[in-house]
Amino acid sequence: MAAPASSPPAPSNLKRIVAASLIGTTIEWYDFFLYGSAAALVFNKLFFPESDPLVGTLLSFLTYAVGFAARPLGALVFGHYGDRLGRKKLLVLSLLMMGGATFAIGLLPTHATVGAAAPVLLTVLRLVQGFALGGEWGGAVLLVSEHGDAGRRGFWASWPQTGAPAGQLLATGVLSALTALLSDSAFGAWGWRIPFLLSGVLVVIGLWIRLSVDESPVFKAALAQAEERRSAAGATEKMPLVAVLRHHWRDVLIAMGARMAENISYYVITAFVLVYATTAADLSKQTALNAVLIASAVHFVVIPMWGALSDRVGRKPVYLVGAVGVGLWTFPFFALIDTRNFGSVLLAVTVGLVFHGAMYAPQAAFFSEMFATRMRYSGASIGAQFSSVAAGAPAPLIATALLADFDSSTPISLYVIAAVLITLLAVSCARETRHRDLTDIDGTASTPETSAAPPADARTV
Repeated sequence: MAAPASSPPAPSNLKRIVAASLIGTTIEWYDFFLYGSAAALVFNKLFFPESDPLVGTLLSFLTYAVGFAARPLGALVFGHYGDRLGRKKLLVLSLLMMGGATFAIGLLPTHATVGAAAPVLLTVLRLVQGFALGGEWGGAVLLVSEHGDAGRRGFWASWPQTGAPAGQLLATGVLSALTALLSDSAFGAWGWRIPFLLSGVLVVIGLWIRLSVDESPVFKAALAQAEERRSAAGATEKMPLVAVLRHHWRDVLIAMGARMAENISYYVITAFVLVYATTAADLSKQTALNAVLIASAVHFVVIPMWGALSDRVGRKPVYLVGAVGVGLWTFPFFALIDTRNFGSVLLAVTVGLVFHGAMYAPQAAFFSEMFATRMRYSGASIGAQFSSVAAGAPAPLIATALLADFDSSTPISLYVIAAVLITLLAVSCARETRHRDLTDIDGTASTPETSAAPPADARTV
């Protein structure tokens, strides 16, 4: 039984919903990327000073990877309660947790002050960051997907995705400004703390906007229908996780495979590039940061364009173009950086992020359309975040280790290409979803282009 389609929200209301999701994801990605950039630039000296410089970078990236390990747990917990209680409440909680952890990092004592306790405290706060981000993404994209009109879902749902380049832009911009204004000694002594402490101000702004929006009407309809069923039949509703694994295991595997190339390529292009450019290519930190800064601005612009294109031609074709593009670009990417020319470095990062955007933009609508309403938060979050443990978490670490062992970019390019092949296989096995009706609460209705749906007797609203 499908719920009647709700009328699309007024344009002004939809824009407010998009803004609430976007500012929240921007803040959370700012916090997350700020850590990644700091791990590449200063954490090796502040928290692992007794190690060889490259080994120290590896150790700082290891704490970076630890945050990814907490993301699946965040996906499970936030997904469960997001499917039970609603999207909005959990999004407020994720914002407070991420912002609080980031602010606390700015207050941390370093190894010089408290010794081995410093990296331990850093790791704990990194775990909190990862846990919060594991629940943020699914809720943010669902809030927009379930409010927006079906005909432009790819476009509207891609806006929370721009929170990633916006956060990267903000984090890199702040770091770039500080490294330009401060000496290396001043930045290492106290300047690195400023971007983390600024997170407190951003959280207050994001919280104010996020509290002003309404809960998803699709979710409210599904919740009301579930209550009616329980009252009429006395049946106990299955846990969202159990329902996802029973009825949508194929979609979860597809989402995980689709994330491999997108996730790995992104962290190689934006995080590892800071290591490669400053060590192998012997470029300054400022040059590398400026390239990522400008390229992130382009990334922000092209994501909604790719999202709009997915509304016209489908999620799969756009996603496949991005995966193939990243695979073909990986060797030119490093070759351009090796020229040690700023224009070439900028071209390398920008083109890489444009291709990445073709995967990232339709991802929000694509994953949302795979799952029924009362398991959608869990399904989309699990599919997206469980893959991050094998993809984005170790990507800078693996790339740095390969560079240390082989002193060449070739193994790193082959690593990215291997991820692209996995993604091409996964997306090719998926069914087109752009015509999926999200108000089909049970996930029982199907069209030739919708993803596999659970059987009609599955009470999974």
